[in-house]
Amino acid sequence: MLIPDIQALADRLRAEIGKVIIGQKDTVDLLLTALFSGGHVLLEGPPGTAKTLLARVFCQSLSLKFGRIQFTPDMLPGDVLGSNLFNFQTSAFSLTKGPIFCDLLLADEINRTPPKTQAALLEAMQERSVTLDGVKHDLGPHFTVIATQNPIEQQGTYPLPEAQLDRFLFKHVLGYPSLEEEKRIVDTAGNAAATDPVLAGVSAVLSAASLAEAIQVVSTVKLNDANLNYIVALIRATREAPQLSVGASPRAGALLARAARARAVLDGRDYVLPDDIKALYPACMRHRVLLSPSAEIEGENVDRVLQGLLERIEIPR
Repeated sequence: MLIPDIQALADRLRAEIGKVIIGQKDTVDLLLTALFSGGHVLLEGPPGTAKTLLARVFCQSLSLKFGRIQFTPDMLPGDVLGSNLFNFQTSAFSLTKGPIFCDLLLADEINRTPPKTQAALLEAMQERSVTLDGVKHDLGPHFTVIATQNPIEQQGTYPLPEAQLDRFLFKHVLGYPSLEEEKRIVDTAGNAAATDPVLAGVSAVLSAASLAEAIQVVSTVKLNDANLNYIVALIRATREAPQLSVGASPRAGALLARAARARAVLDGRDYVLPDDIKALYPACMRHRVLLSPSAEIEGENVDRVLQGLLERIEIPR
């Protein structure tokens, strides 16, 4: 597979998603970048902004095994992972697999469940495997989580643990649609196909084999020393910024480099530009850093701090 082939695949995916989703171009591009770099995505936004629908349509356009968990406050880790149950007919324990045993997992309203249950995803997201009763079960190389959540200010939610947030490649904040997009959404609200990917004719255009080839191509994209130093400088700057009490980890830099390579491929290049890094930096960092108490009191926000770091760190020539 060559870079133009991956671009063609991405265009076909955008076309399939566009059969249902109106607008959300930036979100779709970020999902595609995560897909071809093998990363997980957290979508945050107020209710009614099509977070779940977008994730469903995206999953429908891929020939991968799809699973969904609707998180609730009474859910337990076993509801996610599964459990070993005793079979009286065979007098032996047998594994009943949970919904996490899939390629593409939609973790809907992930912050509606307590941290104990959220933590059931930690091993799966990092190692793409789960351990039940001391036995490790592989989830496959393409296991990916697309999680949705409402802002933590909403009632009945639990903040995600920092260790779990760090395993997401991107956190993307969805906004409200433009005036024209909202008029189209309201106009098509009575059509069943507007909210059902199957009725809308969304078809799978990317197989597991093609995805593996694409990810392999992405891994060969060139990242020169200047851009490598730029990534490291941006990561380390988050640990030195006075407005931040917690900075990004080395994992953040490794994931940002991988995502920049994927963005370069989607743009038709076999080399990374500083613009790739700058474009992905906010989505890759906003969930990994914490504001200091004084910055919160002054009404600062994470995105403004990250933008300030982008403006301060010298761009490679």
